[in-house]
Amino acid sequence: MNVTIVYDNNICDSRLTPGWGFSCLVKLPQKTILFDTGGEGTVLLHNMSRLGIDPREIDIVVLSHAHGDHVGGLDNLLKYNSNVTVYMPLSFPRGLKDLVTNRGAKFEEVNEASELFDSVFTTGELDGGIKEQSLALMTPNGLVVVTGCAHPGIVNIAKKAQEIMINGIYLLVGGFHMVGATTDQIKNVINNLQQSGVKKVAPCHCSGEEARKLFCEYFGDNYIECGAGKELGVG
Repeated sequence: MNVTIVYDNNICDSRLTPGWGFSCLVKLPQKTILFDTGGEGTVLLHNMSRLGIDPREIDIVVLSHAHGDHVGGLDNLLKYNSNVTVYMPLSFPRGLKDLVTNRGAKFEEVNEASELFDSVFTTGELDGGIKEQSLALMTPNGLVVVTGCAHPGIVNIAKKAQEIMINGIYLLVGGFHMVGATTDQIKNVINNLQQSGVKKVAPCHCSGEEARKLFCEYFGDNYIECGAGKELGVG
């Protein structure tokens, strides 16, 4: 399995354009998934091109929540490839669902935790003031959990993923929603994640610089500097 960060406000590849938002490509033997679509379609497609990603290879789009920095690139993507199924939370506005069908793509509404296909699960809608789903994938090393903004709380998302798949988390990647959090709040989250057995972390997007610094300090070699262009291979 390979995870490539396509869109982020942090940059790991100077050829790419940064932008506030998040999108990553999850390449599996059986399917290729785009998780979120960033804030701007032109930036999304530009970064894909620089990374050698053909939008037509995408089979599934999973959207975490309805904020523009996570769904803003959807329309541009569907213009290139409407032969996809878009999994979106039940709470999404009608306009976004109509956008998908008007482009000729299919969509599936997600409410409860469920298996999308073999070894790939959604946490279902979790409520943290904003309803959001995350992606959980089973690998030989343990779970890989991908988050958009983690509005329901990164600790709650990690616990939910472990409950669904009864397995430890090998890698937690995406937005941790900790911009503005105090040092004590961040350390409490780190402690909870370490106690729950999370092995590796790759916080980006809305995680915040202070959180990234502290996660690096406490996770050491198991901290992964993350941003657009970063490729994460999982055995």
